[in-house]
Amino acid sequence: MITVRRAITLDHAPMARLLNKIIKEGGTTALTRPVTGDDIGERVSSQPERSAWHVAMNAAEDVVGFQWIAPNEDLPPQAVDIATFVEIGQTGLGIGSALFEATKMAAKALGYSWINANIRADNEGGLIYYQSRGFQDYGMIEGYQMANGEIVDKRLKRYDL
Repeated sequence: MITVRRAITLDHAPMARLLNKIIKEGGTTALTRPVTGDDIGERVSSQPERSAWHVAMNAAEDVVGFQWIAPNEDLPPQAVDIATFVEIGQTGLGIGSALFEATKMAAKALGYSWINANIRADNEGGLIYYQSRGFQDYGMIEGYQMANGEIVDKRLKRYDL
């Protein structure tokens, strides 16, 4: 059974561990360097009035996924960025669906009218996930240079609330 709740300070280290496994595997996130619980905490606290962070917990109370929405200066004020991370090997179990339900409600409560997903074009799982939630393609970023120098294309998808 999966439960979703707002992330708290004690979740930051488990969130970082989950994310670092994904970063190490590569190919699905634009993040290229490991993060710490403190890094997550700094990001969470950077814009608390305009962002929302949720964790998905399994029956053992382990963090098996998390999702955030946060403003992006490249977007209009009525739009918000989204990022989703699910424990490797745990996709397809409803974690992402449960997280998105909580995130949609939070985005509406924060006054946003649409959600932006910026996805590596080679991230097939991410593209399928956002498409299955109802996100629609609206743009592309070609030749995006990541922090490690790798060049990737990115697809932009939007979900109207």
